[in-house]
Amino acid sequence: MTDRTLVVDGGLATRLEAYGRDLGGGLWSARLLAQEPELIARVHRDYFEAGADVAIAAGYQASVGGFTALGYSRAEASALVARSVELAVAERDAFGSGLVAAGVGPYGAALANGSEYTGDYDLDEEGLYRWHRERWRILTGSGADLVACETLPSAAEARALARLVEETPGVRAWFGFSCADDTRIGDGTPLREVARALAPLYRRGRVVAVGVNCVPPSHVSRLVREVASVGLPAVAYPNSGEVWDAERGVWTGSTDVEGFGSAAAGWCADGAVLVGGCCRTGPEHIRAIREAVDTP
Repeated sequence: MTDRTLVVDGGLATRLEAYGRDLGGGLWSARLLAQEPELIARVHRDYFEAGADVAIAAGYQASVGGFTALGYSRAEASALVARSVELAVAERDAFGSGLVAAGVGPYGAALANGSEYTGDYDLDEEGLYRWHRERWRILTGSGADLVACETLPSAAEARALARLVEETPGVRAWFGFSCADDTRIGDGTPLREVARALAPLYRRGRVVAVGVNCVPPSHVSRLVREVASVGLPAVAYPNSGEVWDAERGVWTGSTDVEGFGSAAAGWCADGAVLVGGCCRTGPEHIRAIREAVDTP
């Protein structure tokens, strides 16, 4: 890709909520691909203007099955999934620089039951491969520069997606995992072990980085070092540091925007080549990261 650190954008849903949108329901932010695509485009523009080098398209929770369940035809649903990439590409082109990563969320995101953090699935590797395949083919044919496989909690799901990478000539991807702690992904597999399994794809130029997203910032340095220990560059875009209280339905704690930027510089020193933000991060976090990574 490039020899310099690339800044990934911040939370898409967080920014949409800042614009006053209620994202309740199984499709979450993907619902706006049909209802308000211009607002998703606006969010991509916000992040490019804040200093992001990479926009992750709004495919995280988008799926053909999710849209057909709302009454769209399969052709309409496929077009909406592809629209996630097309919107980001159009904004990147208008801005004049940057990369677009097709957003591939985990099976658990479509279930909307929290299993993207545990990997407690009702599908095995073969089932996950088949579930991802249709959306994968749509997204990788939609003009993205690379694919962001995000918030993966399961080694089996990583293997399924690695198979799809192998089967898609010319596609490059990163793999970001949700984690149980500062060494293990959601299903308990050591991150180092998962990274080692993906190393052959990295050596062939098909995987550009392995790492974490949607984790607490306090876990990131150790997790990045786990990836670096097997000779791979890392990707890291954690949450803001706030914690979701499911019982009360609110976020608790606080976010230190300036500290988030300084922490990102530390993740780069640990081995990250792609850094950004996930839930509860916004353009202010991306500006702080941009300033921190650009400061000698």
